[in-house]
Amino acid sequence: MAIGLDALCFDAKDPSRLARFWAGVLDREPTEDPRDGIALLPGDETGFRLRYAQSREEKTVQNRMHFDLTSTSLEDQRQTVARALELGARHIDVGQRPEEGHVVLADPEGNEFCVIGPGNKFLAGCGFIGALACDGSQQVGYFWSEALGWPLVWDQDEETAIQSPLGGPKVTWGGPPLMPRAGRERLHFDLAPAAQSDPQAEIDRLVSLGATRIGGDRHGDGRVLMADPDGNDFCVLTSR
Repeated sequence: MAIGLDALCFDAKDPSRLARFWAGVLDREPTEDPRDGIALLPGDETGFRLRYAQSREEKTVQNRMHFDLTSTSLEDQRQTVARALELGARHIDVGQRPEEGHVVLADPEGNEFCVIGPGNKFLAGCGFIGALACDGSQQVGYFWSEALGWPLVWDQDEETAIQSPLGGPKVTWGGPPLMPRAGRERLHFDLAPAAQSDPQAEIDRLVSLGATRIGGDRHGDGRVLMADPDGNDFCVLTSR
């Protein structure tokens, strides 16, 4: 594919602190990022980079994306929750029910994530980051499947999921009803064209699939800001 998922980018008031938190939870080492200063590299080729970018804006509403972390046992789930709390997470209530078997937490900047109980068949084989769960339509699932060249691994009752051909985390969209929009998302995708591809041709292809070019850079030169069919913004990196 001529374009790939370079990173999931977190806007943060304190990028270094947030990177240290997720490094502790995911057992990854923070590293300098040539674009935004700090990142966590994937453990293997099935994952993607996590990038932490400076933002002056406070988080005010629930995110439309969150991680689902997997567990091998109830004790493993308890240990993950305990480690996250020790690193600065807190319990939150987003309407979850006790019988659902997962624990909902927020990181030090309020970004929601779930620690899923053992035995989840849908996330079997996905690794510790089982999924990036998104609020979104069936149409946007189709868009991202075409955009990244990742096959659909779930398409039922307007819920969709895609996964890299290499494996790793799934990206899921829950279908209607959709959450109301309230400004830019604190989490967004950074896409990078392949080394020999034409960035403008890739931008044009994304537009043909249903994206919108918003115009202007999000964090500086070398980024084209776009929105997917649901209006979620993402960046195409036109320079490395």
